[in-house]
Amino acid sequence: MSRFEIKNWCPGALRPMLSGDGLVVRIRPHGSALSPAQAAGIANAATKHGNGLIDLTSRANLQLRGVDPSSHDELLADLATLVLIDRDVAAETRRNIIVTPLRCARHGPETIELAAALEEVLDHAPDLPSKFGFAIDTGEAPVLAEVSADVRLERTACGQLIVRADGAPCGSTVTRSEAPNAVLALASWFAESGGVQEGRGRMARHLANGSRPSNAQDWNALPATSVATPAPGPHDEGFFVAAEFGQLHAETLGKFAAMGREIRVTPWRMLFLSDISDVPDAEGLITKADDLRLNTTACTGAPGCLQTHAQTRELARALAPHVPKGSHLHVSGCSKGCAHPAPATVTLCATPEGFDLIKNGRACDRSHRANLTEEEILLLPHSLFEAS
Repeated sequence: MSRFEIKNWCPGALRPMLSGDGLVVRIRPHGSALSPAQAAGIANAATKHGNGLIDLTSRANLQLRGVDPSSHDELLADLATLVLIDRDVAAETRRNIIVTPLRCARHGPETIELAAALEEVLDHAPDLPSKFGFAIDTGEAPVLAEVSADVRLERTACGQLIVRADGAPCGSTVTRSEAPNAVLALASWFAESGGVQEGRGRMARHLANGSRPSNAQDWNALPATSVATPAPGPHDEGFFVAAEFGQLHAETLGKFAAMGREIRVTPWRMLFLSDISDVPDAEGLITKADDLRLNTTACTGAPGCLQTHAQTRELARALAPHVPKGSHLHVSGCSKGCAHPAPATVTLCATPEGFDLIKNGRACDRSHRANLTEEEILLLPHSLFEAS
């Protein structure tokens, strides 16, 4: 049996995933941030060991694509030099933490400390589903409310820290020193109370089924009102830059590294470059909030994915100018819908016979029309968004 197999889980660095263009190797930056030296090292590794393409994921991670299996061990050595490797697969899987990219002067140092402390206590966490995650959303106001996470560390409107189970409206107040262990305790309760079924499970569903820990009566602290997801462009603390379909060229990451600033990896398939007001031009970058490509999502598609039934990104690129304001188009190479698990206004899901058209649903949902050809879709793109 091959050392590298196609599996239905998220890849890591120590446990990569085989795809159509080679291995997919996921890097989980500590604290969701990279130093200039780390960013430069990743850019070099992407070219040296892979095909030079880097995915930005919805878990605030980076994925190197096209890695040659024979080069994997050498890649791991390079990443270890950059302090981007965990000691084993179990530790890598547990370290599923997303940290807010907005770290104002008032709360920034504490946010960084909390991220490091949580990494330490997760060494004592029980076995959790691979998609079970943690959000450290401790800026002035929560910004990760729409991001998938199971245990959230947030603030009240008065700035108090709270630990909140996803799916519960309120959390319990904690001190800085109590916070990491309180997060761990909630995750441990989830596992011990039957939240994990056949290796899967999410906190919100567990709560919806009626489960509550013994201290649930202490869940009485309301998080501060969340703010909208940032858009590409300048921000008080730096600059948000998105990548078309969430994919960067290694050369582009190298240019960012050369700017000498910390690079924060976000769950919105954007990078946040701290303390700068502009970014250098590069192919595939999105730097304005009104860029039409922001309304369109597409997975890797053929030939990069072994499970896809069609190319996706050329079609998505052609349709992007026709997506109405306020709508979202998802072009998926199969019914898994990896690039956009949530419902979209219109989803085009590739099948062996063509594309299925799904309205206000996911790639796995029932289609309104089936077996559309790419030519039919491009002939009347506006009709995709007409009411049924």
